[in-house]
Amino acid sequence: MDGEPRRRGHDLARVDPRHLDLLRELADRRSVTAVAEATHRTPSAVSQQLRTAQRELGGIPLVEPHGRGVRLTEAGRLLADGGRDLARTIAQVQARWDTYLGSASGTVRLAALPSAATILLPGVLDRLAGTDVHLECTDVDIAESEYSGMVADHDIVVGHSFTGPVPAGAGHLVTAALLREPLDIAMRAHHALATKPRVTARDLVLHEWYGVPLGYPFDDLRIAVETTTGTPVRVAQRLRDNRLIEALVAAGDRVAVLPRYSTTPGAGIVLRPVHGMDAARWIVAILRPDRAERLAVRTVLEALRAAGAARVEGS
Repeated sequence: MDGEPRRRGHDLARVDPRHLDLLRELADRRSVTAVAEATHRTPSAVSQQLRTAQRELGGIPLVEPHGRGVRLTEAGRLLADGGRDLARTIAQVQARWDTYLGSASGTVRLAALPSAATILLPGVLDRLAGTDVHLECTDVDIAESEYSGMVADHDIVVGHSFTGPVPAGAGHLVTAALLREPLDIAMRAHHALATKPRVTARDLVLHEWYGVPLGYPFDDLRIAVETTTGTPVRVAQRLRDNRLIEALVAAGDRVAVLPRYSTTPGAGIVLRPVHGMDAARWIVAILRPDRAERLAVRTVLEALRAAGAARVEGS
């Protein structure tokens, strides 16, 4: 409870629905400046609309000072949730209308982890060929907890998670598991461990690693190895790009965690599973509920699911 007074007689049917959408944007983006950038307005214009919305609602406070900016009050959060419901309803009607007209059409904005896109995107583009759905793709490589924040600017975000099919921070969004990809230990083809069909945690603490930044899903396997052995892993470098890691592994005696399906075959490296550890990452699509209703978005999501299933079946 924020303590603002309860008042009567405010008919929301007379309130401009754009105000609800603005409050939803503020709830998602957390600052007036971020909302202004996303909606191509000035911060003063956004602030003016917030004051107008508050005036139309009889002066009930919708935002309050917080640090150097503002945050939603209890009333503001209630209306922001209403903005989400309204956006989803409009999207459902649009989807039914598109179905009535006979086909999905429009642009779908996709942001995807490069290693996941390597597996999925060729099949998705093939399945969309000949349709009226246009895919705009962006590649992003960020920490697991940051993927959910990208749905504000993209229709579908494809990320990954080590812990399960719902990435950290995405519990309030629509998620769809596309595939579960095993994580293996990569080493050069003539490495001392390459003669083994699988390696152990104790094998791995005897060698230096190329790691990933802290907070990235692959790092959880390193933590599991340390927990099992009680010995810290020596990480020489922390890098994001899998192709760079492949090249470095092929050139020396360090090892690294790499995904089984998306690692380049025949690149001078071999992959070995870790004995006793069912290590894998979930590749997941994350969507805002309203955008998940669009027929064009659902078409792309089904293409992503089909591409993921085809990759698993072909492994």
